[in-house]
Amino acid sequence: MSQFDNVAVTKQANVYFDGKCVSHTVQFADGTKKSVGVILPSTLTFNTGAPEIMETVAGSCRYKLQGGDWKSCHAGESFNVPGNSSFDIEVSSEPYHYVCHFG
Repeated sequence: MSQFDNVAVTKQANVYFDGKCVSHTVQFADGTKKSVGVILPSTLTFNTGAPEIMETVAGSCRYKLQGGDWKSCHAGESFNVPGNSSFDIEVSSEPYHYVCHFG
């Protein structure tokens, strides 16, 4: 799902799949934990308590932050979501369009 260069992942836990998002928690060698997930082709609304970094790994997506307009995000680009907010994200039905989130 994702590759971390020069980072040792020591544990993966809390894997879930809700039909539209595959997500799991990874623990790094330094003890920090991150939520890492892949959004499958769909349109979703997320509510987040903590700030999020959304990265488009392949293809492209559209996103709309709370109260904002739709914007595009292409492979290799990312966008930040502030804490205590919601956002919509639309991932194309074309194959190989993936978005990962790092919470």
